Amino acid sequence: MTHSSETQLPLSRSEQKRQQVLVAAIDLFCRQGFPHTSMDEVAKLAGVSKQTVYSHYGSKDELFVAAIESKCVGHNLNDDLLSDPTKPESALTQFALQFGEMIVSPEAITVFKACVAQSESHPEVSRLFFDAGPKHIVGLLADYLVAVEALGQYRFGNAHHSAVRLCLMLFGELKLKLELGLAADELFDDRNHYILGCADMFLRAHRVE
Repeated sequence: MTHSSETQLPLSRSEQKRQQVLVAAIDLFCRQGFPHTSMDEVAKLAGVSKQTVYSHYGSKDELFVAAIESKCVGHNLNDDLLSDPTKPESALTQFALQFGEMIVSPEAITVFKACVAQSESHPEVSRLFFDAGPKHIVGLLADYLVAVEALGQYRFGNAHHSAVRLCLMLFGELKLKLELGLAADELFDDRNHYILGCADMFLRAHRVE
């Protein structure tokens, strides 16, 4: 109850500006790529001063990482989602749904494609994206699997490998088609069914008989 009431409190002026900066940054990074986006442009689009942008984010690298992390939080991919190891069935199913939705969102696909396209000229951007997104999420999931296994009902072995397997399984045909710029409308209707099937398969594969 406390958590829900806190989330309803109005944002402070500083927090509002921080959110404006993040929204502007995500927009620009998606539309024109990391190398071609300046802090001046972010400030202008956000309607704040350049000094305000730097007061929240010390560099463009830091802003990019924060933008990626904010998309994860926006899809509830945070510590709260994977906090209760006594309920792995509901937690992992919800994780699958949230993660499965995020990775096929227009922003995620656009940023991923931009990183791949610029990987040779700007490999540091790919590293920033990987660390803030995939690596961070796999780490959260692996830690959760370790906590679940400690209770004795599931056995995952190498938790990192198991976390990677689940995440890659959730990519599915839809993510591949979207990354290639192919029409995939027919796959959206069946997306939840596919995601739930992956979660169920993963849980059954690791349940201790």
